[in-house]
Amino acid sequence: MYNHTVVDTLGATFAALSDPTRRLIVDRLTRGPAPVSELARPFAMSQQAISKHVAYLERAHLIQKRRAGRQHLCALNPAALRAVALWAESYRRVWEKNFQRLDALLEEMKTSKKRRRITRRASQ
Repeated sequence: MYNHTVVDTLGATFAALSDPTRRLIVDRLTRGPAPVSELARPFAMSQQAISKHVAYLERAHLIQKRRAGRQHLCALNPAALRAVALWAESYRRVWEKNFQRLDALLEEMKTSKKRRRITRRASQ
């Protein structure tokens, strides 16, 4: 299904997203590119700490950083997020099929139970 490179990339992506600060940074970047200084504003941590989070996201290829004058602008990398979405979608399809089979089984059991009740009443 997946080669080792894709799995390793997904592992790095999920590891990066396991931290709530990094998830909030990604969330902010969904609204467009931002300088690291702007990403740091909502957090009660140093610029250096935010820079470490940004570097972690960059190593996981979730964001791209480029220099714009004296600032470093960060932007989301849509390809990395697409890879996560494709991976999740493959499992969604599997679970959807399982839930459909479970629904059919539960419906069959309900119908069978109703038939037994009707048969019992008729025999009394």
